[in-house]
Parts: sequence; structure tokens; C-alpha cells
Amino acid sequence: MKFCARPHQLPSRLAAAAVILNSGLSKVHADEQTAAGLHGMAANTYPFLRDMDPVAFTKLLSRSEIALGTALLVPVVPSLLAGAALTGFAAGLLGLYLRTPGMRQERSLRPSEQGIGLVKDIWLLGIGIGLVVEELQAAD
Repeated sequence: MKFCARPHQLPSRLAAAAVILNSGLSKVHADEQTAAGLHGMAANTYPFLRDMDPVAFTKLLSRSEIALGTALLVPVVPSLLAGAALTGFAAGLLGLYLRTPGMRQERSLRPSEQGIGLVKDIWLLGIGIGLVVEELQAAD
């Protein structure tokens, strides 16, 4: 495993890091109403989260996004590791899109107005998978 990002990986890592860091930092001081909304949406899609306190969930989400954004930003974090983490995070976002009622047009994968904000994050999945595949191919 290569321990530094390749130069051509930096633009996509920086773009993803900027978006994810901003998202995490915006949740640091989330109020109870915002926390309840975030938790409610996540818990409806992922039932194992239902018993978690909304404020604790939001703090964990914020810290996770900050950690992931930082890992993508720091080029000494291996791209395989950063890409795998990004892939998992993006898969969770797309799970929200696919499993939350009202995010898609009826009997379609096409987004509704409400779903556009989530479905556009598919680019994060593409970056994550690209980093992982490249690093796995380089290891051969």
C-alpha cells in the first residue's frame, strides 16, 4: 500500500474533502431541532439508529465527517484507506436516497425534487471506488 497520495489523486481527494469537511463543520453546533431532523431521516432508513440520542448521533456524524474529510485532505493517508472510507460513507448516503420515501420519482431511480440533494453525492462514491480500484491494481 502506497503511503502517499499520487499527485493525480489530489484534485478529487481535495474536492471530496472540501464538501465533507464543510458538512461536518456545519453540524458541530447543531441545535436540537436540526439534530432531531438529521437523526429522524437516518433512523427511518437505518433502523439500528433509532435508539440513539439525536444530539449524540449528530455529534458522531459531525466528527465522522470531519475525520473523513481530514483523511482525504492529508496526502500521507493512503488512498486505499481514504477511498475505502469514502466509499462506505457515500454508500450510506446513497442508501438514504434509495430507501427514504419521497427521494425518488414513483417506480423510478430518477430523483424527485427532494432527492436531488442526496443523489448528487454519487460522485463521492465514484471517487471512493476509483481510489480503491487504482490502489488495488497498483498492488498487483
